[in-house]
Amino acid sequence: MKKYMNLKEILAYSLGLFGFQAIVGLLNSYQAEFYGSVMGASLAVVGIIILVAKIVSAVFDPIIGNKIEGTNSKLGKFKPFILVSIPVLLIFTAIVFFDIPALHFDKAGNKLYIYIFITFLIWCLGMTLADVPTQGIASVLTPDATERTNVVSIANTAKQIGFAACAVIVPVICLIIPEGSKVLVNKGETDTPMIAGEYFWSALATAAAGCLLMALIVLWNKERVPYTAGEKNTFKDMIGAIKGNKPLILVIVSYFLGFGRQMAMGIQVQAANALIGSQNLVIILGITTAVGSMISMAITPVLIKKLGEKTTYLALSIYGFVISVAAYIVFAYVTQNQIVMYIFLFLIGLQFSAVTLMPMIMTADCVDYYEYETGKRKEGPVYALLSLTIKVCLALGTALGLIFVSKSGYSEALASGEAFSDSTKNMIFFAYTAMPGILALLSAFPIFKYDIYGEKKAKISAALQERRGGSAPETAE
Repeated sequence: MKKYMNLKEILAYSLGLFGFQAIVGLLNSYQAEFYGSVMGASLAVVGIIILVAKIVSAVFDPIIGNKIEGTNSKLGKFKPFILVSIPVLLIFTAIVFFDIPALHFDKAGNKLYIYIFITFLIWCLGMTLADVPTQGIASVLTPDATERTNVVSIANTAKQIGFAACAVIVPVICLIIPEGSKVLVNKGETDTPMIAGEYFWSALATAAAGCLLMALIVLWNKERVPYTAGEKNTFKDMIGAIKGNKPLILVIVSYFLGFGRQMAMGIQVQAANALIGSQNLVIILGITTAVGSMISMAITPVLIKKLGEKTTYLALSIYGFVISVAAYIVFAYVTQNQIVMYIFLFLIGLQFSAVTLMPMIMTADCVDYYEYETGKRKEGPVYALLSLTIKVCLALGTALGLIFVSKSGYSEALASGEAFSDSTKNMIFFAYTAMPGILALLSAFPIFKYDIYGEKKAKISAALQERRGGSAPETAE
């Protein structure tokens, strides 16, 4: 097979995704707990604010997608947006975790919740500036579909590790930052598992490292697949690029139906508190599932080669449902032994490429399909829609998870210093395992009609290679 990308480029893209997702994972896991334990916000209200902010910011996704299509830059059409996103993410990741004592436990909640909404909304806009192009650039790094699948698999393994990296980064920062700060909880004064400074320095360290790694994509990656430079698109054109792409619609509908497949990450800190006794032990939960996820990423290209994208996705989704529901039943009705729990979490991790890797591969194939059918290549609108979908689904999953946590009695037990009851643990574990598994099964139904795999995918790839024959892309050095 002809190779277009060298090792340096593959590492740059993989590390760039790792860095970006480390920032996203930090907010997804620790943002709600910071607002609740340090600033006194209601977890249920925070979950709703996160959801609303992401939905509002989703309007920005198609705008960025259109701007990408109209970009004519020496850097290409994706990399300029990644470059602009870096300072926004660096500054506002730190701001989100900056403690303002004057807002603590605002009785009416107005100032506190307005502050949370505005700062997080700006962060979401920065995230979109990075998210759409870092995903979209995968479709132009190499014109070879098989090489692209392999590169996306490697990069998304790094992406998944990055998403869970906060489980390691934050405890390490907590060991470095001296304790001693106190915050008001209800009307008393008590030490919290994490203090405000630990949240802030964890955020700053993660943002700085993540942004440096993102810069590698700009510096080292090349956009090889030809496109019409500076092409302007109306809103009608963008809708047409999506509406006329049936396989893409199936992928997007599938993602929406499975919106809670990653909800565990949104309540991982609370789960660590309730299930294993300390939020600082979140690293155990994170690593246990991440190891399974890494294996899933590694074997998925092999499964695709043997079974095709459609069968692989269906198999992983059904497996995810069965193992997730089984984990909850064993925990709630058989034993709460932690070793047994960790084994199940590892097994659950084995299906995660269905939500992290497979949509990336299938979306890139859908871009090729649309070019094959129309002669037009529309990465911008397609990846804007994917980014919007991922953003809203992650917010929905986090909001649903935090509602379960809020209803479980978690906050009351944490404030009183009492041990978590079995009912609290069971409800949190249901949100952590069974609910994502049920939604994973729902996500499989649209994929039964997906047909860009096997011979049809090979035919599309060969036809596009032949069309582009007049402008041979650079190969790896």
